[in-house]
Amino acid sequence: MDRRDRLIARARQGYRLAYGVEPSRFVAAPGRINLIGEHADYTDGYALACAIDRESIVAIGPPAPTTREKLFEAVALDMGDMASARDRFDLLAPIRPGENNWQNHVRGVVQALGRYGQRVRPMRIAISGDVPMGTGLSSSAAFGVAVALACSDYCGFGLSPDLLAKAAQLAEQDFAGHAGGITAQLTSAASTAGHALLVDCRSLDHMAIPIHPDLAITAIDTGLRRDPAIDIVAARRAECAAAAEHFAVKALRDIEAATLLDADASLDPVLLARARHVVGEAARIEWIGEGLVRGDTALLADVMREAHLSLSQDFAASLPQIDQLAELVADALGDAGGVRLSGAGLGGCLVAISHADATGAIDEAIARYNRTATGLPARAERLQPSAGAAPIELE
Repeated sequence: MDRRDRLIARARQGYRLAYGVEPSRFVAAPGRINLIGEHADYTDGYALACAIDRESIVAIGPPAPTTREKLFEAVALDMGDMASARDRFDLLAPIRPGENNWQNHVRGVVQALGRYGQRVRPMRIAISGDVPMGTGLSSSAAFGVAVALACSDYCGFGLSPDLLAKAAQLAEQDFAGHAGGITAQLTSAASTAGHALLVDCRSLDHMAIPIHPDLAITAIDTGLRRDPAIDIVAARRAECAAAAEHFAVKALRDIEAATLLDADASLDPVLLARARHVVGEAARIEWIGEGLVRGDTALLADVMREAHLSLSQDFAASLPQIDQLAELVADALGDAGGVRLSGAGLGGCLVAISHADATGAIDEAIARYNRTATGLPARAERLQPSAGAAPIELE
C-alpha cells in the first residue's frame, strides 16, 4: 500500500466511522513548494512553484437520508479526536467570518463558492492529508482546494482550476483570516506532473515549465516555526502597498529596477528594501525557469543564493538559524544545486533544487547543522513535482 492508498484508506475509514456508510467518491489536492517569487503574489508579480506528492484527500457522500435540514457535514481526521474534529452547519444560514480554524475554513469555501454563483447542496465529507503543517508547504491551500473540488465534483459544478483556486483563496482571506496571495491555491489546483507552474498573479495566467529529469527537489524543514502572533504576510503586504503608493503605481510589479536606483531620499529605507526584493524576484524568475528546463545546477546555485539573501536582508523574512542552514547546504552543493527560503518566512522550510546525485550532500549538511542546533532538528524530504487537484479514479 503506497502513500496515497494509505490516505484514501484513512479517509474512507474516517467517513465510515463518522457517518456509518461508505463514501461515494474521492478527490485530492496537493500541497506546493515555492521555487522563486516569494511574497510576489500579493504585489501582482510572478511566482514559480510546483505541486508536490503530499496532498489532502476528501471522501464524499450524500447527506443522511433521514435529515430534513439543509446540512453540510464534515470531519477533519487530522484535527483531533472524532468528537472535536466534526462540524455541521446549515447551508441556508449565514456563514460569518471567524477564527482561523478548520471548521471556518470549510464554511468559508462553501460561502466563497456561493459568491461565485455556485450553491452547494447538502453533503458529507471526511478529510485526510499528509501535507506537513507549518512548514511552508501550503497545507492550508491543499485543504481549501480539496474542499472546493469536493463541492464542485459532488454538486456537478465542473469548476475550472482557476475558480477552485479563487474560491479557496477567498475562504482563507475572508473567513480564516489569512492575507496571502493566490499562488499556493492556483499551484495546488492547476499544476502538471513533472512541471513547475509559472503564475502571473495579476491576470492569473499560468504556464507549465518542465523540470529537467536530472533534477531533484528537496524540502528542508528547518524545525523552526513562526510565532503565531507575528503575521509577516500582513506586515509585508502593507509595506509593499506603501512603497507602491510612493511610486504612484498600482503594485510593485509595475516598477523597473532603474526606478529603485533613482528613488529619492523621501522613501523610507525599509520600504525601499521591500520594493528591491519584489523587483529582484521578478528578474530572478526567468533565470530559475531556464535552470529548471536545462538542468543547469550552477545557474540555479547562483540565483537561489541571491534570492535567499534578498529574502533575508531586504525582506527580513529569515532567521539567523535559517541563514546558517542555508549557507551550509549551499556550500555543500557547490555548483550541483541551490537552496533558498521557501514560504512566508520566519520559520518553515528551505527548498533545494539540485542534481539528483547530489542529495547526499544536502543530508550531510543538515547533519552538520543538527549537531550544533538547538530545538527541533532540521530534516530533508524529497518531493516529486505532481499534478494538480483532481477526482480520484478508483479501480
